[in-house]
Amino acid sequence: MNSNKTIVISQPMLFPWVGMFEQIRLADIFIYYDDVQFSKGSFTNRVQLKNEKGSEWMTIPMVKDHLGQNINEVAISDHTDWRNKHLNQLERCYSQAEYFEEMITLVQAIYNIQSNNLSEVTVASMKAICDYYDLTQTKKIYLSSEYDFKGKSSERVLDCILYFNSTHYITGHGAKNYLDHELFDEKGIDIEYMNYKKIPYPQLFGEFTPYVSILDLIANCGKKGNKYICSDTINWRDMNQRVKK
Repeated sequence: MNSNKTIVISQPMLFPWVGMFEQIRLADIFIYYDDVQFSKGSFTNRVQLKNEKGSEWMTIPMVKDHLGQNINEVAISDHTDWRNKHLNQLERCYSQAEYFEEMITLVQAIYNIQSNNLSEVTVASMKAICDYYDLTQTKKIYLSSEYDFKGKSSERVLDCILYFNSTHYITGHGAKNYLDHELFDEKGIDIEYMNYKKIPYPQLFGEFTPYVSILDLIANCGKKGNKYICSDTINWRDMNQRVKK
């Protein structure tokens, strides 16, 4: 494998916000981290939509015995017609948006995949967005469950990075609470955190908010939304200094 590669590792999520796809845009290698424990309250199975009152959750229901399971082991509950519910939510929130039909067609294609595995559905949702905005044509994409990475937390992330001979690791802000930065330094791995620009784009319902599903960007801007997927990164040391100020 080639060296000097930038890697991004993320749990699969349901049509996540623009910031997630900004990470993918900057990566040479992207890993769906699907064999780690599902966290209650995470964005794996839910995402926010913008509506006339502010925002609302769009959530995939899961079977009750999912706690303690890895993401790729979690089963989706079929007790409700959640797919149709989501489509109705999206129509209510975005039917007046210029590119609503493009967005809803994309979602329908994913929901036509008759899988009750949470990882399969969320990975498919992210792949569909990447294809729509042509974000991964030249990138290598893998599932962590296809490999036997060792350790926990920072050690396991580092094992994944070293396996792919990557030298730069880009991550979101949540990782600063658990990453062992010195451990990565010892192995010659540069850690970069996202420097989210959160550039406003045309939205329905008043004041701009960036913290909603990227489906909002597609509905409002279509393919032209690609120009808003443009954030860069900041070195972890600079990030720490910024936090201290």
